[in-house]
Amino acid sequence: MNDAPLRIERSAKTLRELAFERMRDAIMSFHFQPGERLVERSLCDQLGVSRSVVREVLRQLEAEGLVETIPGHGPAVAKPDLKHAEEIYELRALLEGIAAGMAAENATREQIAQLEAALGNIRHAWAEGGPIEIMRATTEFYAVLFEAAGKVITWEIVQGLNVRINQLRSMTITSPERRKAATSEMESITRAIKKRQPEEATTAARRHIESAWAIARDVLSKA
Repeated sequence: MNDAPLRIERSAKTLRELAFERMRDAIMSFHFQPGERLVERSLCDQLGVSRSVVREVLRQLEAEGLVETIPGHGPAVAKPDLKHAEEIYELRALLEGIAAGMAAENATREQIAQLEAALGNIRHAWAEGGPIEIMRATTEFYAVLFEAAGKVITWEIVQGLNVRINQLRSMTITSPERRKAATSEMESITRAIKKRQPEEATTAARRHIESAWAIARDVLSKA
């Protein structure tokens, strides 16, 4: 295992914040596999921080659902649950479908331009980046989408689920066929919004989620 990418450099952020971000990214990018034990001493060496910092980070990751404590074994990377995953995708289909439809009705020209720019960032992330870059670009796209829809509270709800959403997303984006389909589906959403077609935008958003869920369900069923 290459430990160098995890090591912390000096920054304005606290060591705990940096360690937390680094550990979250490491879990999302499968540096640590689902079910893998997280040994404090090893994490201290990899991150270059104290055991107290590691313990704080593990508690925060556990609160987010990325880490679970196994009796007799200690902390480990949480394994996504199929039933919970299905519920998350159901919520995403509902909320993102509503947001896409409302964005088609309410988005300003500036917001549509921002949405197209965010879509461009997604294309670039798929072409040049890794899982973390793709997830960040995708989150940016949806932030613009919900703002254009005027759905502030709904976006806050989605943000509360974002860690779990990205954990599942990290599984689907590694699928070989997902790259072309994902960008095409999000292009369809953007195109419908730009053309002021609420029903088409809603349908495109829900189809995008259904496609992602099919892959996630297959991955989780085999886990």
